[in-house]
Amino acid sequence: MTTNDSLHDLRERTRRFARERDWEQFHTPKNLAMALSVEVAELAEHFQWLQTGADAELDDASRAAIRHELADVLLYLVQLADKLQVDLHAAAVDKMALNAAKYPADAVRGDARKYDQY
Repeated sequence: MTTNDSLHDLRERTRRFARERDWEQFHTPKNLAMALSVEVAELAEHFQWLQTGADAELDDASRAAIRHELADVLLYLVQLADKLQVDLHAAAVDKMALNAAKYPADAVRGDARKYDQY
């Protein structure tokens, strides 16, 4: 299964999940964007106060909780893209091409500054 097929599978699963619960009425782009934001904050909370968040700093319970938060972020992102008719795979590939032009490897290797600062 390709990445794009996997995203389509998730889209269909989230559609079915919402439809079975009559939740489609609540899944507006605004509500989904807000829910996505909340889930990203919940993910970030697991790394708050850690030195770097590297794997060695995480116990099994933290890893499991982070895994669940990552899934929540992905599922809300897939639902939002679905509502806005955005092909996430194509959008990501396009954005990577834009980033490659903005940040040529030979010009930025090892440099974390923003594109307009080097």
